[in-house]
Amino acid sequence: MKTKRKFQHILNFTAAFIFLFTTAFGQTKPEMRYQDKIRIREAMNISKQFGDQIWKGINDVPFVILLVTDSTEFLVNHPYPSDDFKLLGIDSILETNIYYRPTQYNIHFLATFPAVNGVTCIVVGVPENTIRNSTTNWTITLLHEHFHQYQVASVDYYKSVENLGLTGGDQTGMWMLNYPFPYDSTIIIEQYKKYTMALSKALASIGTKEIENNFNNYKTERNKFKKLLNPTDYRYFSFQVWQEGIANYTEYKFLEFLSDYKPSEEISQLSDFVSFNKYKEEFYKSQSNQLIQLGLKEDKRICFYAIGFAEGLLLDRLNPKWHKDYLINKFYIEQYSDKFK
Repeated sequence: MKTKRKFQHILNFTAAFIFLFTTAFGQTKPEMRYQDKIRIREAMNISKQFGDQIWKGINDVPFVILLVTDSTEFLVNHPYPSDDFKLLGIDSILETNIYYRPTQYNIHFLATFPAVNGVTCIVVGVPENTIRNSTTNWTITLLHEHFHQYQVASVDYYKSVENLGLTGGDQTGMWMLNYPFPYDSTIIIEQYKKYTMALSKALASIGTKEIENNFNNYKTERNKFKKLLNPTDYRYFSFQVWQEGIANYTEYKFLEFLSDYKPSEEISQLSDFVSFNKYKEEFYKSQSNQLIQLGLKEDKRICFYAIGFAEGLLLDRLNPKWHKDYLINKFYIEQYSDKFK
């Protein structure tokens, strides 16, 4: 009986000690989910292996991610976090330091901006909280966002954007989403439909004998669309195609390189993983369909993503070396081939 009481006393003492310890030093550190680490590692490895073959120098740009979960934000690969982050430690899967803090950003975010200490971060929710809600498309989307890090790291990016004269005094960057483009103009909508239909036909005819005629028709309809826009609106359209559209194109270029790529065993075992080859087919079909299915009035700037995807692939045929000019002559993709003139 005495032994029992003594044992109970020890248990009570141990419980009290644990309570006091956790009260004094905080609760158990949060844990980043295994599957999210695997997805991030796969994206980083794909970029390391193929990134510079698509965009020279992209792997010189830090692949910094702020993963936003319901209660905690995990900061991955950041060179100098702000003081509100605590060190979780060097992660054995990602092989880099992970930091954490209580969630501040929207859990549905899928964006890239200087979120922590002026460093451009991919601020992203977990797959189930974003529109890219499965392993494969979420992983590839990280490459889309890393391309944005590559864009903004280029010489004079911010100055060049400012020189477009589109901000209207907005210093938050929200003008990129809210610019008053004439999405409701009937005449512009009608020409936009002709332009994107011609672009769709030109894209579909790459590698066939019809490409020259279809490209010339597309170029004609594009120029008509350009003439209907005032210079400021055309600058905004061109900026969106250059920035977001070519990011979509970049996703597809990575997928092309993954044709013979063997994904890690860990990502292959995730229940919602789809092979990169299968996803490449789905992505191409989706982007091609969006060219003619999205409406300028209804979908607004989202329309410009598919345009950049298609025009990037056309540029590959017109001038295979156009990537060299991309960061030098910014914002107008017709500059990358004399055939647009």
